[in-house]
Amino acid sequence: MANTKSSCLPLYEKVFHKNTYHRALDVIILFLLLCLLFYRLSTLKNHGFAWFLAFLCESCFTFIWILIVNCKWTPLTYKTYPQRLQERIQELPPVDMFVTTADAELEPPIITVNTVLSLLAVDYPVHKLACYVSDDACSPLNFYSLVEASKFAKLWVPFCKKYNVQIRAPFRYFPDSEPSDSSSGELLQDWKNMKKEYEKLSQNIEHAAKRSSLFDLTGEMTVFSNTERMNHPTIVKVISENRGGLSDEIPHLVYISREKRPKHPHHYKAGAMNVLTRVSGLMTNAPFMLNVDCDMYANNPEIVLQAMCLHLGSKNENEFAFIQSPQYFYDRPENLCILNEYIGKGIVGIQGPFYQGTGAFHRRDVVYGLCLDQIEHQGEHALEDELLKKFGNSKEFIKSAAQTLEGKTGGYSSNISRSLDEAHRVADCGYEYGSSWGDEVGCLYGATAEDNLTGLVIHSKGWRSGYCLPIPHAFLGCASPSGPAGMRQQKRWATGLLEILFSKRNPILATLIGKLQFRQCLAYLWILTWGLRSIPELCYIALPAYCIITNSTFLPKVQEPTVLIPLALFVIYKLYTLLEYIQAGLSIRSWWVNNCMARIVTTSAWLFGLVNAALEQFGFSEAVFEITQKIHRPSDVDEVMFDDSPFFVPGTTIILVHLAAWATGLLRLQSQGAHGSGLGDYFCSVYVVLCFFPFLRGLFMTGKKGIPWSTICKSTALALLFVQWCKMMSSVN
Repeated sequence: MANTKSSCLPLYEKVFHKNTYHRALDVIILFLLLCLLFYRLSTLKNHGFAWFLAFLCESCFTFIWILIVNCKWTPLTYKTYPQRLQERIQELPPVDMFVTTADAELEPPIITVNTVLSLLAVDYPVHKLACYVSDDACSPLNFYSLVEASKFAKLWVPFCKKYNVQIRAPFRYFPDSEPSDSSSGELLQDWKNMKKEYEKLSQNIEHAAKRSSLFDLTGEMTVFSNTERMNHPTIVKVISENRGGLSDEIPHLVYISREKRPKHPHHYKAGAMNVLTRVSGLMTNAPFMLNVDCDMYANNPEIVLQAMCLHLGSKNENEFAFIQSPQYFYDRPENLCILNEYIGKGIVGIQGPFYQGTGAFHRRDVVYGLCLDQIEHQGEHALEDELLKKFGNSKEFIKSAAQTLEGKTGGYSSNISRSLDEAHRVADCGYEYGSSWGDEVGCLYGATAEDNLTGLVIHSKGWRSGYCLPIPHAFLGCASPSGPAGMRQQKRWATGLLEILFSKRNPILATLIGKLQFRQCLAYLWILTWGLRSIPELCYIALPAYCIITNSTFLPKVQEPTVLIPLALFVIYKLYTLLEYIQAGLSIRSWWVNNCMARIVTTSAWLFGLVNAALEQFGFSEAVFEITQKIHRPSDVDEVMFDDSPFFVPGTTIILVHLAAWATGLLRLQSQGAHGSGLGDYFCSVYVVLCFFPFLRGLFMTGKKGIPWSTICKSTALALLFVQWCKMMSSVN
């Protein structure tokens, strides 16, 4: 009776969130923006250059706000029921899990090991899981660490299942989980033994890292002899194999380092993902694939069950192409929190979330290029010549791909080692030549933001994507460090997103000739235009200083009634964003810090991303994928660190320009008494300086917290040029 009843209940439910007050505030802000634009336009002939520039910038801000309102308008989440899934489906589908790492120094092996251990220990039938680790660094240290981790996993996985451990990444579990005195003696003893084993594992990896240049490359390590990071043959190693399909064993664990040669493009992470897809297609060929970055450990042990509820719970089981779990960070919980809470949930209510490159459960047949309108023909045999042209010349892989496209789900493969020879072949750097990999099949090439491009093309085929937001969060990672490393990551994102916008696969064309919904097109435009926003933001930030120096104004005078429009707009918007932070459980300090960082990132990293994308479009530079450093650090470490990177020149210049404007205004006030600039111009200038306060403080500090003299000199030269240009404009007017 219980099973019959549960079979009638849904595996997931849609939860529509009421946002009446947010919608009202969105409309009010949009109305004020339109009023401001109308006022600017109607009085344009009575004012000068500053007024016209303000009109252009505010037009851009209005367009951006329309995109934001579109994203936030219909928030939706899904409530899943894993217990019903286990009661209803006796044989759960296999899942292949991918972990990608590319630099053993920037991405320490202990981080990758913890992610792998958390995946091996998830609550899912062990014989239905396989974990594949892609090492683009071809590092013997990474391989050694995974071998050691597999030994520890044979103790760790049963321990987690026995005591229902909730946090299954050891480095996060042990610091805060010591059993109380009232716990059973068996638990206390097992916990101590397990902690001792993990400390031993960590020490072994740490010692190996210190002597990595002296590795004994014999036995299993022989394959790493005479290898270079960008010049080496394919290495595929089965580290652990559950041949008997036993539930008390650990899942398959496979190490992959694809072939790289100097004259062959390797397409960065997208290329690594495609190799993982092919190798896993030969070995286990699971119908679903999870991919995570090396630092994103499984924080919720039921995450695979949660995702399967969405994949298997729809009426036709073909609603979602992939299930995306939002990114959160254990060391900076506030990062991306507001973005996920309001923008993320809103996009779910359109055509589904973007593919974020990590924490996503893909359908293998969709990754192989299956369109939504081809579902009814699934099961029909494709011609072998067509499959060869599409998937490459491996007959074994074509056979597995054909089974996937015919809707034949893969069963458990107990002997994956028998596919090693063919796995080496499909991981060679020349395998994709003449095939559709990276163009129509797999993770797509053509942009460093390969995740957004791949998701966009999937959506343009008519597919929806699902959103998995369990409690606790599905995956947690470490946030990028402040300073140069964070700026480089933001620059890479801005560049990659603009590459998509300027490509033939942009969302506008996908809507006109594809099946991308109009509102989803606007949502993609919101994220793809990040880099373009740097221009109006930089101009608007410079406007108060320009007006003070040239004795003009870009705002209505205080005594004019129309001053209430920009004043109300500023106050309502700031209170609105503050309300969002408070409702999300974040502090006022987090609100202010993120507000300031948004200004800094937009005028620096995104600006350089725009320049870089423009240079690529005109053929003056090539795309470069920069790896972000992954480090464990306390959550309270949030200092901005400076170096001589050009990222800090714009912010330093902005501070110097506004300080020069204050000095100019003060001298004019002493000599002339009255001036054309209004109180609003000075208020905006003070606000800008407060937003860029880390740079003001950096002018007077030393070490990493101080701005280098080389940056100060460059910024001083630019500030002097700006002041001189302002004076020239003033004399012309």
